[in-house]
Amino acid sequence: MVEQCLKYGDLSIPYQVFFVPGRQCKVAIHVHPDGSVQVDAPAQASLAEIKQAVGKRSRWLFAQLDRIKAQNTHVLPREYVSGESHFYLGRRYQLKVRVTELEEPSVKLRCGQFQIISKNRDRETVKSLLWHWYRAHAHQQFDRRLESLCQDMSWVKNKPTWKLLTMKKQWGSCSPRGELSLNTHLVKAPSECIDYVLLHELCHLKLHNHSPAFYRQLRKEMPTWESIKGRLDGMAELLLNE
Repeated sequence: MVEQCLKYGDLSIPYQVFFVPGRQCKVAIHVHPDGSVQVDAPAQASLAEIKQAVGKRSRWLFAQLDRIKAQNTHVLPREYVSGESHFYLGRRYQLKVRVTELEEPSVKLRCGQFQIISKNRDRETVKSLLWHWYRAHAHQQFDRRLESLCQDMSWVKNKPTWKLLTMKKQWGSCSPRGELSLNTHLVKAPSECIDYVLLHELCHLKLHNHSPAFYRQLRKEMPTWESIKGRLDGMAELLLNE
């Protein structure tokens, strides 16, 4: 990863360059929800070529950053009211809260919205309903992906035991006994970011450290892990926000 900076008028826009193995020809520019900028480039690309490619899209880049700044103004702090946006598997969905005594409280994801039926509009009530939905779907998503990923790892004989935790600074961890802890907030992230965290922790079942050998193993399992981690880091502030 290399830090670079684009000049746009009086503004300086920093961006991170990730050289992605196997990527062909084109440079891809990603503007993350927190306003950070990531550039994925072919391994053979020079910094001069990358700078030129980013420069050609400077107007688009500035417009994206301006849009995200305006969007984030309405997202923070969380109030759990209709019109507010929340994430699931990397996508934003608006809340639509309907208050009624005639139906049981529920959360459904349909028509691009989190449709919530509640007895009242109290913030903690709506938050609790949505959070229970997140936990249930996190359990389903993580268990399914673990089942699939473990099949391709020779050192994993059985799917490890795991649990959900709400963490502020970690997406996951692996205990000395081989039990995984996964952050419930992770279900808000794109699927490839979920797989990155799961693979990271599964590699710890073989190498319980962050040695060069560990990262060689991780790269073998996911050659583009650095780029995907960059994407996850760029979303962290919004995904972890309650």
